[in-house]
Amino acid sequence: MPAQMMAIDGTWRRECAIEDVSEEGAKLIVGSSIEGLQLKEFFLLLSTKGLAYRRCKLAWVNGDQIGVTFLRRGKKPAQAAGKAEQGG
Repeated sequence: MPAQMMAIDGTWRRECAIEDVSEEGAKLIVGSSIEGLQLKEFFLLLSTKGLAYRRCKLAWVNGDQIGVTFLRRGKKPAQAAGKAEQGG
């Protein structure tokens, strides 16, 4: 499935293909060089308009394939809610 990788600050963008995906992450095939790119965290754009995306962090690199872990939103508020329930 075609997709794009994009820097959190928008300074770079690369075409890629999603080879395998799960709830926790994905394996991507990157067509062009990723050398020198800030890959600690980036967006995986799933639509051409950028409306469907996941924030990722790099897990591993093997040639033109990379593994990413999806970063979840809202973990801290969920933990805070759990503490509030325990205290109440």
